Order: sequence, then C-alpha cells, then structure tokens
Amino acid sequence: MTELSGEMIDTLIGKAHDMQQKSYCPYSHFAVGAALLTAEGRIYTGCNIENAAYSPSNCAERTAFFKAVSEGERDFRAIAIVGGKNREIGELCFPCGVCRQVMSEFCRRDDFQIITRNSAGTTVIRTLKELLPDSFEL
Repeated sequence: MTELSGEMIDTLIGKAHDMQQKSYCPYSHFAVGAALLTAEGRIYTGCNIENAAYSPSNCAERTAFFKAVSEGERDFRAIAIVGGKNREIGELCFPCGVCRQVMSEFCRRDDFQIITRNSAGTTVIRTLKELLPDSFEL
C-alpha cells in the first residue's frame, strides 16, 4: 500500500467536507461528503442524496464512484469520507455495506485506502480489505 501524503489526505478531507455542505438529507439530517482519488490523481466528489422513499437514496461514496466510473475511470487509490448531523463533521464515518461492496467491484482490496476524520481531528485510514474481509467477488 502506497502511503498518501499528509497534504493529500488534508485535500481529500477538505473536498469531502465541501461536498458534505451540498448533501440533500432532509430526512436523516445526516450529511455525508466523499472525495475519491484516482490512480492518475484526479478527484471525484459526491454527497448523499436522500429520497422520501428511502430506497432510491444514494450514499456520498457511491455518488463519487458512479461519477468517476461514468467518466471512464477504473483505477482508484483512496476515498475520504466525513459525515455528521447538521452538516458538521461528527464522529468517524465509515462506508455502509453497500458502498463497501461497490468499492470492491472497482478497487484493489489490499491497497485501496478509506480515510475518515472526526470533529476532534483524529484521522483513521483503513484498507478495503480491513473493512470488507470477505467480499462477494466473481
């Protein structure tokens, strides 16, 4: 696993926080932002988008991935995720199971990094394999 620089981690967290502000979350009031880094150094962002029917809602992480994949990207290094009530960074915010499975479709589990930071400034980095040890794969 290639370590990301502190500057890159801060950039990704900053972009994730910017996207958190764009979240559409009138039901849960839990705003999430994500910033996805490709192997080429491009950054794709996303926020959660809720729907009254819940099922059509989309997480920030999947929004970022779907934007990137729809633009032809297939090689990813890391994703930063922040979330919390009222558009504030709260506790550590890890991806849900569905998002972890989407990541597994497009990322190398051993070295894809998932980065989150809480309101106290504590940053935690995990590999996809650590968060999804037994993913469904073909």
